[in-house]
Amino acid sequence: MNHVHNFLRFWYDFVIGDDWTVALCLALALGATALLTACHVAAWWLTPAAVVVVLAVSLRRATRSAPRSGGRTGGTGRPGERG
Repeated sequence: MNHVHNFLRFWYDFVIGDDWTVALCLALALGATALLTACHVAAWWLTPAAVVVVLAVSLRRATRSAPRSGGRTGGTGRPGERG
């Protein structure tokens, strides 16, 4: 049973990772692509476009929440040193 738990945990960490919203948005994009394809609509472009948009939003969110080092605060930009 421990092997099954480790296997499922690996796939959860691999697919979901640090941000479950990215995984959810891309799963929705894949679902929408499948639905449009089933309706005979050429929707091959939807998934790559969703990847670009979701990646941009995720990176913007991550860079806004990350602490800034150096710059106007007087730091040297090197870890462990004060300016």
